[in-house]
Amino acid sequence: MNEPIRIISSMATRALLDELSAAYSKRSGAPVAIEAVGGVEAARRVSAGEAFDMVALASDAIDRLAAAGRVDAAGKVDLVRSGVGVAVRSGAPRPDIATEDALRRAVQDAASIGYSTGPSGIALVALFKRWGIAGDIEGRLVQAPPGVPVGSLVARGDVALGFQQMSELLHVEGIDLLGALPPSIQIVTVFSAAPCAGSARRDAVRALLDFMRSPETVEAKRRHGMEPAAPG
Repeated sequence: MNEPIRIISSMATRALLDELSAAYSKRSGAPVAIEAVGGVEAARRVSAGEAFDMVALASDAIDRLAAAGRVDAAGKVDLVRSGVGVAVRSGAPRPDIATEDALRRAVQDAASIGYSTGPSGIALVALFKRWGIAGDIEGRLVQAPPGVPVGSLVARGDVALGFQQMSELLHVEGIDLLGALPPSIQIVTVFSAAPCAGSARRDAVRALLDFMRSPETVEAKRRHGMEPAAPG
């Protein structure tokens, strides 16, 4: 039996990569095995030399791994652009988030605010600082542990208002998705993939990546709350 193409990814692209890999395996006969963990943990494991054939993370994280010689920089492919959404527990009051001012008020009024350890979480905290409310809400901010979806904290009632990649919030039961951040303050992360430097399966990874960025994957990417990344 063929050995699977081993992939490690962050949680944000887990569901999408599962679907695309299954479709690729069905058409090619090549098995794919994906392990999804927190992005920081995934980068650490690749940096430590753990054996994977491909890694999928935020674009800047892939660039850091390339600079360290852990992935093939020339083989990097931008897969999707992912925005941030906002959620409350199912049945809870639904604050207005349609405009920047409305969202600021929703954050200021929330009993607790959940955010992630990923790049969108860092950008969100920077937004709160720019709004001048970081000090006021500091005691109500709850950062989800690495690999734990913010949506799960919202569903349990641990946080009242949760922010995370739309792709992650879409698949969580027990929450109501209010929508995406207003366009003027939307936080967009590009997620990319690259062959790992130690992989002996470069050709197999290249074929898989060619499929993952092909036009036939556009519908799946949008269904998972993301947009195809611009080529190149």
